[in-house]
Amino acid sequence: MSSPSRRTRAVVAAFLLVPLSGCGAVGPSDGDTLRVTANVTDRASMDAVVAAFGRLHPDTEVAVTYAETDVLQKNLGRQLASGDGPDVFTVWPGNGNPASVQALQAQGSLRDLSIRRFAVDLPEDVGTVVQVDYHTYAVPTNYSGVGAIYSKESLAAIGGAVPETWDELIGLCRTAREKGTVLLALGNETPWVTQLVSYALVATTVYGTVADFDERMQTGDATFAGSGWRDALGKYLEMDEEGCFSDDPLHTTYEETVADVAGGRAVGVVQVASSLTEIQALAPDAELGIFALPAGDDPSRTRMPAAVSAAYGVNALSKHRKAALAFADFLGSPEGQNAYNRAGATLPAIPNDAFAVKPALTVLAEQQRSGKAVPFMDQLWPHPAVQQAHFDQVRALFAGTTSVGAALAAMDHAYATEQQ
Repeated sequence: MSSPSRRTRAVVAAFLLVPLSGCGAVGPSDGDTLRVTANVTDRASMDAVVAAFGRLHPDTEVAVTYAETDVLQKNLGRQLASGDGPDVFTVWPGNGNPASVQALQAQGSLRDLSIRRFAVDLPEDVGTVVQVDYHTYAVPTNYSGVGAIYSKESLAAIGGAVPETWDELIGLCRTAREKGTVLLALGNETPWVTQLVSYALVATTVYGTVADFDERMQTGDATFAGSGWRDALGKYLEMDEEGCFSDDPLHTTYEETVADVAGGRAVGVVQVASSLTEIQALAPDAELGIFALPAGDDPSRTRMPAAVSAAYGVNALSKHRKAALAFADFLGSPEGQNAYNRAGATLPAIPNDAFAVKPALTVLAEQQRSGKAVPFMDQLWPHPAVQQAHFDQVRALFAGTTSVGAALAAMDHAYATEQQ
């Protein structure tokens, strides 16, 4: 992890988003500290961007607050609405949670960025998740995937190979247990983690055969309960029963899973690709990889969830408009995109020829090029309540207080219910 520069302060917000008071150097155009809030999982990437931005704008002080995903999604909208929000901040693509592009745009918290240079260069699939009514409201910064991040040394130590089918995956879970370890650490105590195995399996059980599933959901011609989601949640529970996961997922956190992989207590973890950076920081000498989680016995149908993962909005009420827009412009430039993604384990959301793909990301890049990547499921859901229902139902499944059928019925009810 790089150390903050003289003009950069980084604060981890553990429970609340606490605004940073301006101090130190004064920006040339806006006269105060530019406040940025980012997800703690993107610390390495944002640190790199701030350092590079600082070399171009040495008189602009940037203060970064890092916060957990759950904290951001819960508090960011309220903080922005109060007029006391950061100038630039993490915003999720699509409409999957209360800190998503569509949710924050609806409450008037996002500045329209449609006339910025980066907005002209957005690939179509990228533009759709940061736009509302063809207006761009966020800078997409990285293209990430959800797969099984693993230590190649740990996999070799149990005599295993990357599984290509469901049967091979379950067999590998058993082998890991026989060797005294666990194949996949799972931290379902952290709410947002609950969704990831579902997504990794649904990519194949749903989208491997019904590519237009999201469109069918939107027109009422499909449901969660009547789709491959049922198979995916059943497989999620089967993996737990077969010993694929940590012994007590509901009392294991995201941070513990990262430490378990780095420390060799787990072979891998199903996570977003950016978590590669955190694992590597704890185990600098480890050789890491990522593979698409197989959910069937035909490898040609295996898909990986992959899409724009991180994006940044500009506060519509920012008192540092010029500096905030300059920062957004830099994030959208090839220099900013490459700085962000070289420091993280991701690909630029706005591709450019100067970016070299890291070996650990080869599989993700291949999925993207081959058309075997499918969008993150929540980005195309109609409102944040669906994602929350998903979180709650997965936790209830692991607690043994609901069934797969009831869980999917709850998700269908959330999908069909207009958000108040």
